[in-house]
Amino acid sequence: MFNSYWKAGDVRLLRKTLRAVLSIIIILSCLLCNFEVWADDTNEDEPIRDFNGSGSIETTGNKLPRVSAESAIVLDMATGRVLYEKNAYTRHSIASTTKIMTAIVALENGNDEEDVVISKRAAAIGGSTVNLKEGKTYKFKDLMYAMMLRSGNDAAIAIAEHIGGSVELFAEMMNRKAAEIGATNTNFVTPHGLDDPQHYSTPYDLALITQYALRNEKFCEIVGTKNSVFQGSNISNTNEMLGLYPGADGVKTGYTGQAGRCLVTSVTKNNWRIISIVLGCPTRTVRAQSSKILLDYAFENFKNYEYIKKGQPLQQLDVHKGVLDKVPIYSDSDITLPLKQEEVDKVKIIYNLPEVIEAPLKSGMKIGTANYVLDGKLLATTDLKNLETVGRKDFYFYFDSIFKTWARLVHN
Repeated sequence: MFNSYWKAGDVRLLRKTLRAVLSIIIILSCLLCNFEVWADDTNEDEPIRDFNGSGSIETTGNKLPRVSAESAIVLDMATGRVLYEKNAYTRHSIASTTKIMTAIVALENGNDEEDVVISKRAAAIGGSTVNLKEGKTYKFKDLMYAMMLRSGNDAAIAIAEHIGGSVELFAEMMNRKAAEIGATNTNFVTPHGLDDPQHYSTPYDLALITQYALRNEKFCEIVGTKNSVFQGSNISNTNEMLGLYPGADGVKTGYTGQAGRCLVTSVTKNNWRIISIVLGCPTRTVRAQSSKILLDYAFENFKNYEYIKKGQPLQQLDVHKGVLDKVPIYSDSDITLPLKQEEVDKVKIIYNLPEVIEAPLKSGMKIGTANYVLDGKLLATTDLKNLETVGRKDFYFYFDSIFKTWARLVHN
């Protein structure tokens, strides 16, 4: 019946055309797989509109803020206390926020002045790039800025290959570091974060990774830079919060079709640093607004309360058979907790100390711990130490005491 409507030549031509189209589709698919392009992440220059336009959402009092992000978290940098969460433990594509881990692994294993040669794989990657040329040599430091400011996927691959030997081996380094940090619900496949079903994290894990990374001074310097120069051209940071939110000093943007708009932000005010993360926002404006809402909520509803200073004496403990009967016990660290006003009186301090300690004692010896607990959750802990060397009352001590007593009696 088909041939009754078509001439034989037309049928052959149609078949050849279909085969040609199918061949082109197969070739393009192979090329795409080879170039590792799964989603676009180039449009980070979308303008921010009405950054302050969500004032109708209440961010004070006991009500939690509402944000359009699919998942989010706010974390206190010092203690790791979660101040806000929304689907914070759900796996999510994280796009170029991946590069936070790429950066810290690279910084811990690389050197600013090392030369990095660009491979074909790095030069061929799609999405957001800084147009690195195959075979050309760049400085490690310059590539770090290109990766973290302009989110260069080509820079990420070049760095990964330089440090790990290959993308795959570097991904193993990233996963080992994630496990070390405690980000156990995370898996990295690439250093750039383009969509892959096996590449994921959670807001909580990403916050732990960011908390760890921000302890590195070089990392802080890079992610807090608004503008730099790369190969003679000015480059600006894709992180909109650096110029919009007072005190913002990092960290990284991300965008793919699957991940949506993502943003990790660090803000420091009055020596208090907090981290906010929003994943899965529909637009760059919503991403910025959601971050602002969460940051405002944290700064307006929580305050840092100082409980103890490092070196502050807490109590005295009896010493068994010590040349001193008692020794004072000191805190080994500062304890400052971010709390809502109504939480302050609910914090319990649980001391884990023996009733008596055995001589001899060395200066700086750990004697126990103090745990700060709120509603059954551990907020902070500090080691408790003695700062004095205390000898033991042994045979020679008693002999010396008897001899000195006898000498005084004879002298008198």
